Amino acid sequence: MKTNLKKATLLLTGLMVGSKLFAQTPDSASTRNYVQPFSDGGAFRTWSIGVNGGLLTPFTVFGWNHNQDFSHPTSQVGYGGYIKKQILPSFGIQADFLRGKVSGEEGQGTNSSFETKLNYAASISGVFTLANINWRHQKGAIQPYLTAGWGLMGYKPAVNGVAFKANNESVKEAYIPVGLGLKFNLGPGVNLDMGYQVNFVQSDNFDGYKVNGGADKFSYAHIGLEFALGKSSKPQLATHNPVNSMRTEYLWENQKTKDALQAQIDAEKAANAKLRSDLDATNANLAKFTVDSDADGVPDLYDKCPNTPAGTKVDGSGCPLAKPEVKVYVTEEDKRVVKDAINNLEFDLGKATIRAKSYPSLDRVAKLLTDKNFSLKLAGHTDNTGSDALNLALSKDRAESIKAYLVSKGANASRIEATGYGESQPIATNKTASGRQANRRVEFTLY
Repeated sequence: MKTNLKKATLLLTGLMVGSKLFAQTPDSASTRNYVQPFSDGGAFRTWSIGVNGGLLTPFTVFGWNHNQDFSHPTSQVGYGGYIKKQILPSFGIQADFLRGKVSGEEGQGTNSSFETKLNYAASISGVFTLANINWRHQKGAIQPYLTAGWGLMGYKPAVNGVAFKANNESVKEAYIPVGLGLKFNLGPGVNLDMGYQVNFVQSDNFDGYKVNGGADKFSYAHIGLEFALGKSSKPQLATHNPVNSMRTEYLWENQKTKDALQAQIDAEKAANAKLRSDLDATNANLAKFTVDSDADGVPDLYDKCPNTPAGTKVDGSGCPLAKPEVKVYVTEEDKRVVKDAINNLEFDLGKATIRAKSYPSLDRVAKLLTDKNFSLKLAGHTDNTGSDALNLALSKDRAESIKAYLVSKGANASRIEATGYGESQPIATNKTASGRQANRRVEFTLY
């Protein structure tokens, strides 16, 4: 028994080492597994061979093992091989061959043991591959499978060393193999095969002992390697994912359509760019007849007085017309409007933000400037609280704030001058609160 376990351990170790070596050469070509949808079988590798080894035992996952002729099964080494033809991605036909020994101890009511030499077991099975359809991957890394078939075997059973047949001839019987397993893809044409098979013998003499009258059975747990036959450039049909090939085909066709549309768009853009270039050249040729650099209404070609200021009225040759002098008079009412704005002017403490209370009187000043086209000088002043630089900046900011407000109400910005003097021009002493308040002011000069 220990010798058999050592043999099985060495067998499994060799197969696992072989799988590691094959695993070092993965499929690096991303398109290797693509096959045009609805291609015939010639686009795939459909034939494969396999070798395996494992343990043979009368113990199975079916039925009550203690009711067998020998209730204490032992394990023996078995080995086999197969050739398979894949018909569809999910179905193939496989011819199997198996050899080895099956043994057990403690027959019904006795201390006997048996050992059956399995000279051969040959069968034809259908192999149903599962879970090889995947929308995300070109192929799955693992393929579960189920097998079921029919075969013939030749074996020599012996009980306590005594052959079942006196002449030591082989017994020939039919059997039904049923199994399941997993295949792991190690490379483009190599799979690691791990399976479990139960063989139902069509008689009760497989163990050389007939007691219960039921058919004998034994199991074969194995591990091995499968090699795909054919050109390495073709994928295995059993591992191929036809659904994902259809998806890949759709993505490629969709990309071709996008590329064609993009090429058409690029061609139209190029044609439009040429038309634009031709139009720009034509406009450049016509520009000398239409360009009016000073915007006085007279083209440069005929303008005898170029670069006249904006808004200047000119004659037919582009020269300014004589402008009558208009005198502006400041009335007492105008002065009262300005004085009222000064009296009502308030800012946020230490800031140039005008308080809303000042808006109505400033609005009247803005209307006065727009109606009579007056000019206005704004002079900002502060007390001596704080640094000189800070006071100068604050006085300038407040004058500019008033100017910005008046301009927003329609006043001509070119006619308003905003200046800041800081604390340099006090009109009262800075030693008292009232004096400092008087010095914090913005003066309006209307002219």
